[in-house]
Amino acid sequence: MNITVQYWHWLVFGMILIMAEIFVPSFTIFWFGLGGIVVAGLLLLFSGISFTWQLFIWVIASCVFTFLWFKYIRPMMTDRTRAGIAREAAIGETGQVIRAPESGRRGMVRFTTPLLGSDEWAFICDSAVAAGDRVTVADISGNTLVVKKA
Repeated sequence: MNITVQYWHWLVFGMILIMAEIFVPSFTIFWFGLGGIVVAGLLLLFSGISFTWQLFIWVIASCVFTFLWFKYIRPMMTDRTRAGIAREAAIGETGQVIRAPESGRRGMVRFTTPLLGSDEWAFICDSAVAAGDRVTVADISGNTLVVKKA
């Protein structure tokens, strides 16, 4: 059985796979589509490559692209900031007490720059604090900050 596959077959196949990535957001199908485009380019340069070799080149190119993506490119794209990580971003921040905690009521602390979207937060503290004292965030408990005197 002699199968003749033209360069444009691989080009269309590669484009379909790349477009399929829109509907299946795994970012792996893309690399198989790119492998198909590589085979199309090679068929333009060297006509007469057998279908078996075309499949082999497609598999190898797709695996190489996938390996390069996961090994080298994707690790460089990870977010190394603490933005979006509420707990880690808040711990260690220093604010000023604007209302001391009383029996049955939590205290209020104000930060110079908004912390997690708000510049004033309810807090609890193990030690006695008064209005005007500086406190540091030690933990977060629900919608309340656990602070210690700075």
